[in-house]
Amino acid sequence: MGPKLKKSGSKKKKITKAERLKQLQEEEEKRQKEEEEARVKHEKEEMERLEIQRTEKEKWRKLEAKALERSNEELEELYLLERCFPEAEKLKREKRLLSQWKHYIQCGGSPDPSISQEINTFISLWKEETNETFEAVIAKSKLVLNLIERLKLILLETPPYDLQDKNIAQYQGSILELQELLHLKFNIATEILLRQASTLADLDSGNMEKVIQDENVTLYVWANLKKNPRYRSVRFSETQIGFEIPRILATSDIALRLLHTHYDHVTPLRPVPAASQENTSTVTPFVKGEVKSVEAAISKNLQEECKQQENEPHSVHEEETKVMEEQDDTERQTEEPEATKCDLEMKLLSETVSAAQMLLLENACEKPYSFEDPEVDLYQFTTLGGVYHLDILELPPQCKPVKGWMIVEILKEGLQKYVYPPETTEDFEMENAFPPIEVMLKVHENVIFFEDPMVARWDAEGKHWKTDGISNVSYQPEDRLITFSLETFGPVTLIQDAHVNMPYQSWELRPLDVNKVLLTVTTVFTEIQIQIKENLCKLASIKLNNKRHSSALEEKWMSPVSFIIALKEAGLNIFPTGHSHFYVVTNYKLPLVEMKAYRQMALLSSAFAFSWSRWNTECDPKNVVFKVREHLTKEEPSQNPNWNFLMFSGDRAQSLKINESSEAFSKALKEETEFHSTLYHMVKDFASKEAMEKVRLSSCQFIDSVCHLLLSTRLLSYS
Repeated sequence: MGPKLKKSGSKKKKITKAERLKQLQEEEEKRQKEEEEARVKHEKEEMERLEIQRTEKEKWRKLEAKALERSNEELEELYLLERCFPEAEKLKREKRLLSQWKHYIQCGGSPDPSISQEINTFISLWKEETNETFEAVIAKSKLVLNLIERLKLILLETPPYDLQDKNIAQYQGSILELQELLHLKFNIATEILLRQASTLADLDSGNMEKVIQDENVTLYVWANLKKNPRYRSVRFSETQIGFEIPRILATSDIALRLLHTHYDHVTPLRPVPAASQENTSTVTPFVKGEVKSVEAAISKNLQEECKQQENEPHSVHEEETKVMEEQDDTERQTEEPEATKCDLEMKLLSETVSAAQMLLLENACEKPYSFEDPEVDLYQFTTLGGVYHLDILELPPQCKPVKGWMIVEILKEGLQKYVYPPETTEDFEMENAFPPIEVMLKVHENVIFFEDPMVARWDAEGKHWKTDGISNVSYQPEDRLITFSLETFGPVTLIQDAHVNMPYQSWELRPLDVNKVLLTVTTVFTEIQIQIKENLCKLASIKLNNKRHSSALEEKWMSPVSFIIALKEAGLNIFPTGHSHFYVVTNYKLPLVEMKAYRQMALLSSAFAFSWSRWNTECDPKNVVFKVREHLTKEEPSQNPNWNFLMFSGDRAQSLKINESSEAFSKALKEETEFHSTLYHMVKDFASKEAMEKVRLSSCQFIDSVCHLLLSTRLLSYS
């Protein structure tokens, strides 16, 4: 027999009640021990946390106390550095006066547009000139447009506190008179041209066609001499520019005129901002009073000294000694008040410059009024590429050769517009005798449209642009041709959203050399690079869809104000207005904080690069956050440059511990850094001597120009 097999499922040993209780007791003891350990650990951690917090608070308190202790000293140094702004303003004033003087001594024949007598004489004399050809008017228009541009620049470049209401009214009145007279001259020249239509007729079609092109104006004229009902397509100079006209016009004594002025003299002038009492600091009236009192004190001192010398007799020797002593005292007394007067005048100018800078950052409280369709809101949209004056004109009597003479009947009422459609259409049997006219236009080559342009027509009665009466709009971006149907003729323009490039995606301000920087603004559609050198700006490059785009503005150095106008007119608007916050989602910052940041960034821009940070949107409106680093070489920065993250409240600058890839925003200080009252002293902590020397070598005009561009782009609010 084989061995017996053990049972596989033998019974498990039964745990006794005592053993069970002992096991539960052990488990309870273990749990209590673990809880005690956790409690002790938690208490220890909490104590450590509180100690760290207490240490941090103490460290923070000491840093604040240290910052407060040196605050006055830092602010005094900043005040001396920021004297560059009033100094730059003094230079601009001197330049304006020198420009007037140069114009006066040159006696070039052109008027000074700022002197009403000269501009009025110019206008009167030009009104008296008759029978000017279109070419002659175009030649004269160069001077007229220059005068208009100079008047506009005076209004924009002269600080508000230097502009009186009567001067504003005078300059704007002169602008309007020149604009109206120039257009009137173009009309008279068109009439003179159309009188000769029969002598200029095309041999093939029998109709007259004329194209006159210039840098500022393009004229297309077609005179219907043959009145062929089948001739419906009017095209100019073998281009696609022209009209599709209905039968009623093809059989009428009419002329079609397309006068494309590359400028806009139709849109009403914008009101010039004035420096209100609120904008000027309360220090200003005090400083004005101080300047007057110092002047009075100087004259009083001198008068008293003169009286003493007259009334007190002395021996010759004593008198000579006394006079010598008094002269020394007088020189000291005069020098001190003169120096004080100079300081006070500079302080006054500094205050008024600051007030003018604040105006650039001022947000309007409400829209001027609500715009209803189809009226174009010119705070939201902008006209681009000039104005296309579309006219159907009655053909004037033609010149006739008689015995070697050219006889022409001149109508007393001058050039007459053909009313289309006529006010009464009862005499016409066909219902669709006056359909909309199809128009084909070329978009100005120097203008950039980031979206398909919209078409607007001028409402002469309401004095605004409207979008009704226009249909079937089609745009061919490759050929830059826009086609649309128009119910009635008149001035037409193309419009684009003025804020198409706002808010910006990012920005960078990088030094290229002493008194030379590169400002890069990246938007959804484009990357714009602007160079600033001394008191001039130029467009360095534009990228569209990451490809380089050539522009007529490149390599043209201009003053900051002229440059901003030129960029806006080219469709490159990165300059918000006081109403822009109604149309763009902005990152609101207190204007005073923003202004102080831009002023100090400009001050440091010769040696330090500044850049956008995503944390600027996370901090409150009382603070701004941006990246900064020292940049002394002319080379392009590396892919991952070592940036410092600064937070600035206008009164306090601090270096942050976070970087661009941190998970959340924190105001925690970077290790081994301190608080400072200014950005200048903050960057000084990590800057080289060479960098700070470059900053001190920066010219006042350069700093002022950089600051003006920063104030005009508002990078910290619109990114």
